[in-house]
Amino acid sequence: MNPSPVDSRADGEVVLSARNVAKSFGSVRALNGVNFDIHRGQVTTLFGENGAGKSTLMKILAGIQPPTSGEIILDGRPVVLTSAADARERGISIIHQELSLAPNLSVRDNIFMGREIRTPTGVDFAEEARIARRLMAELEEDIDPLTPVEALRLGQQQIVEIARALSVNSRILIMDEPTSALSASEVDALFKVIRDLTSRGVSIVYISHHLEEALQITDHAVVLRDGNMTAKAPRAEIDLAWIVRHMVGDNFDLGSPPGGYEFSEVALSIKDAVVTEASGANVVDHLSLQVRAGEIVCIYGLMGAGRTELLEAVAGRGELVNGRVLLEGRDLAGLTIAERIARGLALVPEDRQRDGLVQTLSVGQNLSLASIGAFVQGLFTSTRRERELVDDAIRRVTIKTRDGAAAIGSLSGGNQQKVVIGKMLATHPKVLLLDEPSRGIDVGAKTEVFRLVAERARQGLAVIYSTSEVGECLGVAHRIIVMRRGRISAEFGAGASKERIMAASGEAVAA
Repeated sequence: MNPSPVDSRADGEVVLSARNVAKSFGSVRALNGVNFDIHRGQVTTLFGENGAGKSTLMKILAGIQPPTSGEIILDGRPVVLTSAADARERGISIIHQELSLAPNLSVRDNIFMGREIRTPTGVDFAEEARIARRLMAELEEDIDPLTPVEALRLGQQQIVEIARALSVNSRILIMDEPTSALSASEVDALFKVIRDLTSRGVSIVYISHHLEEALQITDHAVVLRDGNMTAKAPRAEIDLAWIVRHMVGDNFDLGSPPGGYEFSEVALSIKDAVVTEASGANVVDHLSLQVRAGEIVCIYGLMGAGRTELLEAVAGRGELVNGRVLLEGRDLAGLTIAERIARGLALVPEDRQRDGLVQTLSVGQNLSLASIGAFVQGLFTSTRRERELVDDAIRRVTIKTRDGAAAIGSLSGGNQQKVVIGKMLATHPKVLLLDEPSRGIDVGAKTEVFRLVAERARQGLAVIYSTSEVGECLGVAHRIIVMRRGRISAEFGAGASKERIMAASGEAVAA
């Protein structure tokens, strides 16, 4: 039986601690004697770059992995967490960054998977649906509990993941990147839920690469860097500069759009594009756009604006029901995804785990997957040429891995994202489409990704990337396209203000 949240009379009391916790994976040291406290009824936010050790520490606290050394103190007593189930029995739950839902099951069945509500006659599906509906209402999401998860967009799937964790009634809830795919309104709803939980004594550990967003909900901040705790402080003593300084040792700056060269001819032309959703409504509504070689164009908009649907239709993943897509003047109608890649059009998808990587393959196999045709010699493939491509991609994209044979799951989120980008750059594209390229990666990895994009643009690559973070438009793009309800609502140069961009998207701007 899972413990229920209880009122806290000792607000701020430490309920769970890691003491001198270290973790090694072979010769790799992921944590170096970390001390970490979780306070009753408060939010402790854990900041750090990809690979800093955040997820490793949380997996130890959630019973998923044992520490190599050190101890865990729960309610003042040392405990050994033997499994995630053991941790849940003690009231500790985790929401993982990467979704762990069964896409073919309903929302209801995903929430209660492995914890079904049983009666003498079987599973009480009606009660499960009632609870699922209540959780969706608390999270301000109008989702039918019987809807298959695969029919939901990524942000809604994230909401289901959160609802599943909330259904356990944990007293310590670890949230690893819970807002990475959420819209602004969904984030607001989640924050309301978090404050309701903390008011009832629930302790929250919150991990996010959205630094300004995380500051809104933080009571205590802890920073990890290279497996070491570099700083901790209460909310009153920190700001954005404090976080970044302790994370990366310098002020974070995406830089500025690459300059010093002229754009070439039009590389990609989208003419009168229409994409419809299942209901028949236009999610992309007669949109036209041109991008020149060497130009970086940002498409900004809220969740549901049609950004993802547009990029997927251009890349051949979605259906274009009207309009044309021209690559260097050649119509791509009727071409498959592979044929479009061969012509020079590549897409880095929003969901890297589901659509960008093959989890059973190594880093090198993932990097060479889209270019495998270049290694075929008769009935065989040239392992030498493939190895050269992999080694070159690892070096150029600065992927932190021991070598190409490493398992893709051994990499941090930021380095996995670099693998997806490196895989598509290895196809030598003329146009690169990136859908939310910085989702779930830290400020350091984000800088490296956009540095790489700028470098390739100088070499003549046309780049279109979509984002829901206005700062990414201002720091990188030559031109900013704002989408709203499937249409272009505004277009700006690099010098546009944050307020004007947000206003054009229909987003409320804080005073």
